Amino acid sequence: MLDAITPLASDAGATAYVVGGTVRDVLLGREARDLDLAVDQDAMAFAKRLTAAFGAHFVELDEVNAVARVVMPRGHDAAVDYVDVAQLQGTLEQDLRRRDFTIDALAVPLGQASVIDVCGGLDDLAARAVRMNASDVFDADPLRLLRAARIASELGFAIDARTQDVIRARAGDVVQAAAERRRDELARIFALDDAYQALLLLDGLKLLDALLPEVTFGRGVGQPPQWHAYDVFEHGLRAVEAMDIMLAPAAPVGAGAWLWEGLWKAFAWCEGELRAYLAEELSEGRTRGSLLKVAALLHDVAKPQTRTVDDDGRARFYGHADAGAATAARVMRRLRFSASEVRFVSRLVAEHLRPVQLAQVGEAPTRRALYRFYRALGDAVPGVLLLALADAAASRGPSMTSEAWSRHVAYMNSLLVRSMEEEGIVDPPRLLTGNDVMRELGMPAGPAIGKLLEALREAQAAGDVNDREAALAFVRAARNTAEGTPGI
Repeated sequence: MLDAITPLASDAGATAYVVGGTVRDVLLGREARDLDLAVDQDAMAFAKRLTAAFGAHFVELDEVNAVARVVMPRGHDAAVDYVDVAQLQGTLEQDLRRRDFTIDALAVPLGQASVIDVCGGLDDLAARAVRMNASDVFDADPLRLLRAARIASELGFAIDARTQDVIRARAGDVVQAAAERRRDELARIFALDDAYQALLLLDGLKLLDALLPEVTFGRGVGQPPQWHAYDVFEHGLRAVEAMDIMLAPAAPVGAGAWLWEGLWKAFAWCEGELRAYLAEELSEGRTRGSLLKVAALLHDVAKPQTRTVDDDGRARFYGHADAGAATAARVMRRLRFSASEVRFVSRLVAEHLRPVQLAQVGEAPTRRALYRFYRALGDAVPGVLLLALADAAASRGPSMTSEAWSRHVAYMNSLLVRSMEEEGIVDPPRLLTGNDVMRELGMPAGPAIGKLLEALREAQAAGDVNDREAALAFVRAARNTAEGTPGI
């Protein structure tokens, strides 16, 4: 890619540098799917020159600061997916010193291999440290407060003490950054294999209070003893920790590894399909798997506002799932997540208790209960089952045993197995159409027909109706029973 860009820069009479995260990632041996360039001339014009040369797509990112993006065409064979082009702000040294962190203030002249380091970035790379270039870097862009935590979490680096102090003192300023930009940084954190540790870092820097006050409101809100003395806030964090382990691409090492092993041993029969489900992108590269971690953090977000205490001193949280779904939707809309992402996460939060409510303790769910479960959740079913498991692991904490975990996993697995093995639970065959019902019962078109057909499908799923004759008898009886009922 650089070999192709170098002559274009030369022909344009431009001096260009590879800068920022691209240099950092290459030096760390990490794959860099984007290329950051700084040029000493009109960046917009240079980006358009690249766009034409590569048959790419031009996007203006920042007109004021002259920043553009060149998005490579679908199916391209280039080493990167896009190229960001920015105009140098002053001299190269002045430009680098304006950047956020020392490890991002590195430059390599196009066509050369020598690294220009004016801020000590190479030393900080060696020390695995994220250090601000100056305390005023957050004035230029308050998103950098969050970006520091995200970079440290992605790289496994530590934020140096002085930078941490400044971030804590200014944490509230992060909300001045555009909601979409905050969303993108948070989304990258939830996509990490260790999102739990990243959230702990955000909390320690006081950024979580600013970004997600609905979550930290649960701090100090007590729960019954079976929640292992976790307050509502820590329980949400621990649910993310459990989800990290469960969704890890390979068996983790150390404490909690048996959570992963127990899960994927039980779900081995559908691991490929389940992994594909988790990897599916709902919007702008954000996957179901990362959104499951969002749901894990938010699943009990309404417990503080719904908490009551019985006469015997036991805390109750009646209606917290539905209230939590509404809160989760508000949080995600505030951060400008897409409508499909809002629906997915809010549905998971609303239904996270449902799997364990399908049947009495010690009994298997009925076919009718399973049909209603699948009808209500649709393609969110696997996500709800995984969230229910993470909730169980977070509730029991260190007291969860591998035997108890195996029972939880086996039950959730059975819900998927039965839906596939017992014909007609999820999608009963159509025995009657709306026209059939209208003709047989002499009814006009209207909502009542749909209600009768839905009742018929439920009866089929339960195994009470198996053929057309029985279906006709069922709708006649249902019509007679519902005679006079509003809407039927």
